[in-house]
Amino acid sequence: MRIAVWGTGNVGRPAIRAVVADPALELAAVIVSDPRKEGVDAAELSDLDDPTGVVATRDWAGVLAGGSGRIDAVVYAATGDTRPDAAVDDIVACLEAGADVASTSVYPLIHPGTTPDELRDRIEAACEAGGSRCWVSGIDPGFLTDLIAPVIIGTCVSVDRVTVRETFNYATYHAPHAVKELVGFGGSMDELPPMLWPTVPTMVWGGVLRLLAEALDVEVDDVVEEIERRPLEHDLELPIGHFAAGTLGAFRLRLLGMVGGEPRIVVDHVTRIDDGCAPDWPYAPERSMGCHQVLIEGDPDVTLSIEARDTADPATLGDHNVGGIALSAGRLVHALPVLRQAPVGIVTALDLPLVPVPGLLRP
Repeated sequence: MRIAVWGTGNVGRPAIRAVVADPALELAAVIVSDPRKEGVDAAELSDLDDPTGVVATRDWAGVLAGGSGRIDAVVYAATGDTRPDAAVDDIVACLEAGADVASTSVYPLIHPGTTPDELRDRIEAACEAGGSRCWVSGIDPGFLTDLIAPVIIGTCVSVDRVTVRETFNYATYHAPHAVKELVGFGGSMDELPPMLWPTVPTMVWGGVLRLLAEALDVEVDDVVEEIERRPLEHDLELPIGHFAAGTLGAFRLRLLGMVGGEPRIVVDHVTRIDDGCAPDWPYAPERSMGCHQVLIEGDPDVTLSIEARDTADPATLGDHNVGGIALSAGRLVHALPVLRQAPVGIVTALDLPLVPVPGLLRP
């Protein structure tokens, strides 16, 4: 399959490496918006040692038109947080051109049953026009809930409650705008940042919660949002900027999927900019910078913890944030061949089989 990667940021860089590593895929194009990256070999933009022979281009229309050969699928890794309308426009263009799209960028598409009607109709129409498929995932929201949790549940005798938890310190996350403006670290405790506005958590994580409910064959009566926040107790200087004492230093966001009046499916995010903040909240095992967990209360009780550490970039070696993002990219890329076999339209993880990937073991 001939693959284009659109974007070379936090997700795009490991996506390029995953395409190059997968023997079933060929890196055919890399699309960028920054003129300084145009003409640069994809290897230089993705921390690969050996040149790929594929240079970045801003001519996305030319790539989709197939001037140098048909594109089978696009890994759309450009941000959608600050440009949601433009991201949807880009994805529609890919789908109409006949390329499948796998993306981390437009959260409302994770669960088509709760996607706003106008957006769902537009994406479905583009899929029909191009005979293509659209799949949005990540790690959380993403495969932690709709892939890993169902597999672990399937090993239990019985289950009373499932919690999917992300516990992370964002001090090394290489997205200052997201950390400060969207998430709100370093902002006034008197104002809610966009990520914590009412209904936004449900828009972002409600889709995977409902996908897990579908996997369990239960009806979610309601989704309840719970948010707690804590201030920094001291000034903090980080590579991404200054964070003053008294500003937002930690928040805990919980989405409660109510079944029969009880919270039976829970999405829990414990997020800090400093490990000393909110010491009574959960930490990652051994106080690492972050982890993802599936916690099952039932017969038996189960805790599965996943930690990923970056190994590609010397500047971020061992970083948990970078490692987690690489998992998101790898999941999208290596599932592209089975995505191609799914029905035309918006696809969820429940539509895809488990994906063994032969050939990834490095010599």
